[in-house]
Formats: sequence, C-alpha cells, structure tokens
Amino acid sequence: MSHRFHVTTGPSDVLARHGDDLRRALVVAGENRLPSVGFQPEFALPEPSARLRDFFSVVDLPFHRLGRVGGKDLVLFDLMGNPGTRTGKTLASTVIVARAVRHIDRTGEPVVILTPSSANKATALRDAVLRAYRAGLAGPETLRIVTLVPDAARPKLWSSELTDDPALAALNPMCVLPPGHPDHVKTVALQALELYSAELYESTGARLWHTLDLANYRCADAVRAFVEQADLPPAPGRTRLHAHSVSSAFGLLGHHFGTTLLPDPPRSGYFLVQHLDTPDMVQSLHGISAPEYRLDPATGLHHQDAQPRYPATTFDPAENLETTFYTRKPATSPAMNRIIEAQGGGGIVVSLHECLAAYGRIRVLLGDAGITLPADPRSVREWSLVMVLTGVLNGIDRGLVDADEIVVHASGSYDTSDYTPIPDRSLHPVGGAADLRPAILATAGLRAPRRAA
Repeated sequence: MSHRFHVTTGPSDVLARHGDDLRRALVVAGENRLPSVGFQPEFALPEPSARLRDFFSVVDLPFHRLGRVGGKDLVLFDLMGNPGTRTGKTLASTVIVARAVRHIDRTGEPVVILTPSSANKATALRDAVLRAYRAGLAGPETLRIVTLVPDAARPKLWSSELTDDPALAALNPMCVLPPGHPDHVKTVALQALELYSAELYESTGARLWHTLDLANYRCADAVRAFVEQADLPPAPGRTRLHAHSVSSAFGLLGHHFGTTLLPDPPRSGYFLVQHLDTPDMVQSLHGISAPEYRLDPATGLHHQDAQPRYPATTFDPAENLETTFYTRKPATSPAMNRIIEAQGGGGIVVSLHECLAAYGRIRVLLGDAGITLPADPRSVREWSLVMVLTGVLNGIDRGLVDADEIVVHASGSYDTSDYTPIPDRSLHPVGGAADLRPAILATAGLRAPRRAA
C-alpha cells in the first residue's frame, strides 16, 4: 500500500497550499542573488488566476513510506509526478516560465528563453512553455525557447507538440552540439547570450533570458522544504537525512534555502550521490580522489576496497552511468560542503554494476509507492532514482549514513515506454555560438501582447 502524506486540495495543490511561501522565497532569492550576465525578469509570479492554477496543476509533491532498511526509515519524496517530464525539474521550470509570463504581461516585451542542458532541464522548460500556451498565459508570439544540449542527450529528448507542430518546432528549436565535452553547452550558451541579446531586442523588442542561474532554481526548490514542513514534519529527537542524485546539487541547495525561511528551521543533513564520470562534489566534500581499481580476469569486473565512498565493483572505472550529471568542478561545491559540515551528511559514488545489482531490490521498495521500474533495466533512460537508492543502500550497508530517517528525493526516472524521443531530423546541429544566431533570431513573429483597454 502506498502512503501519501498530503490530501490533495484540488487543481494546483502546491500553488494553493504554498503559493504565499513561494512568493516570499522569490522575493528573498531576488534580493540576495549574485549579479549575472544579461536580462532577468523580476522574482515574482503573475497575479492569482484560474489560468495560473491550471498551469501549476502538474506540480504534485507527495511522500511515500518505503519501509525500514538497516534500522533506517526510508521515505520517498516524489518529484516526478508530471507525466510530461518524469523529473524534478518541473517545479523550477514552471516557476521560471511563470516569471517570464509576468514580465510579458507587465511590460509588453516578449521573452525568448535560452538554456543549456544535459537533457532534463531542456525537456522540463519546453514542457512548461507548452503548458503556458495551453493555459492561455502566453503564445508563441510572446514566449519562445531555444535549448542547447550535448550530442549524448539525443536518446533522452522528449517529443511534444513543440516538436510535432512544424510552426512551433521552428520557433522553439532544440539545438545539439557535436560529441565532445558535454559541459561545453554552458559556455556556448553564454557566448550566444553575449553576442545576440542586444540584436534580438533591437530587432524585435524581445528579451533573451539565459535561465541557468542557481537563484532561478533555488527559489522554486525552496517549496520542497515548505511541503516537508507541512506534510512530513521531523519528529522530535529523530535525525533526518535528505539524499539526492546530484550534478551541482541545485535541488538540495534550494531545499536548504527553503528551511531558512521557516519559523523553526529543521536541522537536516544531506547525502550526495554521484557517478564515476563526475564525482567532483563527493571528492570535494570528503577530500578524496578516485581509488585504484584492479581487474579480476575471472569476472571482468574492476574491484577496490580502499575507499568505501567509491564503488566496490564496476564494469569500467571511467564509465559514464548517467549523462544527466555532466558538471565538473561545480561552483556550488563550497556552499554544499559548508552546509553538510554544519548539519551532517556525506556523499557516495555509485557504478552501473552496483545499480544493476540493487535493481531488483529497488523495484520492490518502489512498488508500494506506485512507482514502477521496467523489468528490463536496459529500457531505463533516466537513472537518477536508481542511482540515489543504490547510493543510500550502499551507504547504509557501509555505515556511512548516520540518521534515523532518510528522505530520498526522487528527481528522475523514465524509460522507453514513457516518451517518444525527438527524431534526429527535428534537431538542429550547431557547432558553436555563431550557429545559434538563426535559432535565437528566428523570431520575426514576436510582438507585444494585446493590452487590455
């Protein structure tokens, strides 16, 4: 039986229950954000309306009890309720697009969103733009999105009306960089912002918004703490740990930010789970480096037993388990280190071999929560949920987790049955910032919205 700790209050449960808290988080985030390059809309939402409630209605953040493991109570915090994304990026993307809508309504200036992504941010932002169209909050004449992803993201890109409708596809292009370093998408997107934002504004009156700023995500992910306080308040005398698969830990930093806005902030620890290709946050937190692995010719597996925060076994010490997590040396590491040093927690690195070894056990744990993993793990296209649970189980088994209760942030899980990939013919190959100019300036139809008399 699945245990959900909140009672739905109608469409847009999160907005109805925590809208005031979210608006306050936006104000505080806006007041304390670091300077960044380019345009930013105000940190505020549109006025309440039926259309806004409809737009937020896909955001649903329930908790599910998973049982006890090694004397620890496991609780799943399900951030994946939107069937159009199946990731935790829905909430932040919804808030980002809502802020763009408010700017359009207040100023008459159209907005073109520009974001680099490993896949999921791009999918979630495109989904939010499409939902804004459907809710009647904006149209393609005032709101568009240009996304830039690495070549490795191709199998993870979700088709939607923004792909299938030729007119919308032309106005909301998905651009792909050739194989190479996936984090290069961030550099190219920033270059394009600097090169073409003024030209776009001068030719169309539209603002180009580069949304990959921690403040844009932190204010939205603060809602996680508000929901936790309302639906799963920590029991007196019991310690709690929040576990998350991370690349830059935007979600956990947002949760922590939200706790600082509560009248009686809980003192929760944080547990970071990463993979072998980008273990930088775990390395920084614990001051460790990758151990030396030895190949067992009898099994073909690589083994190590010197460092418990690294996989004991792996098919390849240099494997890339999940392309979602592609950031190297994230600028967020120092802040996350300070929080964990003050409040407790830790981190661990997992391998594909460990995820596969735990896969059956994880399917059973998730069954009562109504979350189904495919019987064949080869169908999985987003490994975040399996990764975090593998890391938590390994951490418990190795004595690396010191808490009575572990809240597992389910930030992403989908397989080939959940979506149709964007076909290659619908993608826009680009070699650098100059190739993004046509995509950004393909906005001849942009115009100010009709103002009410």
